[in-house]
Amino acid sequence: MKTTLIAAAEVDRLETWQRYASHMCGGCHSTCCTLPVEVKINDLIRIGVVDEFEKSEPPKSIAKRLQKDGIVERFNQKSGIFTLTRMSNDDCLYLDRKSRLCTIYDKRPDTCRNHPRVGPRPGYCAYKPKKA
Repeated sequence: MKTTLIAAAEVDRLETWQRYASHMCGGCHSTCCTLPVEVKINDLIRIGVVDEFEKSEPPKSIAKRLQKDGIVERFNQKSGIFTLTRMSNDDCLYLDRKSRLCTIYDKRPDTCRNHPRVGPRPGYCAYKPKKA
């Protein structure tokens, strides 16, 4: 009997990523949730960490507040893109450590909604099987 090995991708090595198929998500360790999550102001409003009326404030001051609150790690003023904070193990701030599920799934940012169609390697996923 021939055994089949399930290769695990390495997040930083795009050539190890596998072509995405929808069934992969259910058995994955949520590897995509260890990638930096870039968001825009509308994502932050959807998540509920920025109020609609704050949209008219300078993004730099919003970023400063969110950095102080531990929600945003970086802000690129030129592009207007914020990067969400990751935990010490590189997990997204909003990923539940035990279930490996997104705690804000219905409000998740566009980056997450569009993955893997858009991302470091479109159409591919850094699939890593869940531990049994």
